[in-house]
Amino acid sequence: MLFGIPKECPDGERCQEKRAGLSPGGVRDLIEAGAAVVVESGAGAAAGFLDEVYRKAGAQVVYSREEVFGRADVVVKVAAPSAKEITLMQPGACVLAFWHMAVLWDTLQEQLKKVKVTAIGYEVIQDDDGVLPILRVSSEIAGMLAPQIAGRLLETEFGGIGILLAGAPGIPPADVVIVGGGTLGFYAARAFLGLCCSVHVLDISKKRLELLDRFFEGRVVTAMATRENVEKFVSFADVVVGAVLHPGEVAPIVVTQDMVRKMRPGRAILDFSYDQGGCVETTRLQGPTGGIFVREGVLHFAVPNSPSLVARSATHAQTHAILPYVLGIQARGTAMAIKEDKSLRSGCYLFEGHVVRPGFGSSVANLDELLGG
Repeated sequence: MLFGIPKECPDGERCQEKRAGLSPGGVRDLIEAGAAVVVESGAGAAAGFLDEVYRKAGAQVVYSREEVFGRADVVVKVAAPSAKEITLMQPGACVLAFWHMAVLWDTLQEQLKKVKVTAIGYEVIQDDDGVLPILRVSSEIAGMLAPQIAGRLLETEFGGIGILLAGAPGIPPADVVIVGGGTLGFYAARAFLGLCCSVHVLDISKKRLELLDRFFEGRVVTAMATRENVEKFVSFADVVVGAVLHPGEVAPIVVTQDMVRKMRPGRAILDFSYDQGGCVETTRLQGPTGGIFVREGVLHFAVPNSPSLVARSATHAQTHAILPYVLGIQARGTAMAIKEDKSLRSGCYLFEGHVVRPGFGSSVANLDELLGG
C-alpha cells in the first residue's frame, strides 16, 4: 500500500499545526513492513524533521501536494483535511487524522461522501478497556503544557496580572481550578502541583474524584462539578483549565460568560476542550479561529492543537500511538484491518463514503454489511 504524509499547513496559508503525520522513525518501520511512503517536502520541518531524514528512512519526498493526496491509498495526517484537500484524493482513500467530526461534519460531509472517503478519527479510537489511546497521548502533553502556557499568560508583559505560579516566601502560590478530572485534568493537576500551586479539580464523577484524591494523597482539593461549585471555584481562580471531554461529541459549556465576568482581571483561562467546540462560553464567542485573546478582562487560551507547541515531542509520542494501527492497515488492507481490529473499527466515522457512526447524518449504514459480514 502507498501511504501519504502531506504538509499540515499548505504554502501561503496561515496554520498553527506544527506536528507531522509520522516521524521519520515511524516511516522507517512502515517501509520495513512493506509499505511505500510519499512525504510532501517540508511536512516535518516545523517539528525539526528535514526532508533528508525522511529520505534516509526510505520515503519518497515529493514537491506536489496534489501528488501526495492523489497517489496515496492511506493519508496519515494530524488535523482533518480541508474540503479542497479531500477533492484531491483518489476515490476510496482512507484518512487517519484528528477529525473532530462533531464540529466539522456540516462543512465536509458532501465532499467525504462524493470521494467515498474512509475517515478514521484518532479522537474516538478506543481500546477494550475504554481507553482512547491516541487522544490520551495528546491529552497528556496538553496537561503537562498547561503550567507553561498559564505562566506566560499571567506575566505582566503578556497582559496578565503579573503573578508567579509557584509564589515565593511570604507570597502565596496561584489558585488553579481544573474543570474535568480525566487524562488532561490529571496531568495538568500533577504539573501545577509540582510547582506548589493550590490545585482544585472538579468533575461529575465521584469515583474519578476519589481516585484523584487517593493518588495525590489529599494535596489536591476535589469537588463535584455542580453549577454552584463551578461558579464558586472559578470566581477565585488565578487559572482555570477547561478539560471537559465527551468523546466524539461537542463539549458542553460548563463555564459561562457570567462566571468569567466574576473572575478578577488579568487572570487566565485555558480551554483545552476548544477542538471539540469549547467548554467555556467566552471561547466559543471567539469563533472557530480561537487563539489567545482577552474577554471580560480575562486572558483566554483557545488553541485546538496545543500539543503542536512542542511539535517534535508531540510527533514522536503520537507516532508511537498511531503506528500499531497503521501497520495493521499495511498488513491486512483497510477493510480487513477495520473488520478485525475493534479499536480501529471504533474510530471509523465513514467507510467508503458511507456514514457508519451514529450522530452524523440521517442515514447510518451497517458497517458489518459494508465489510462483508
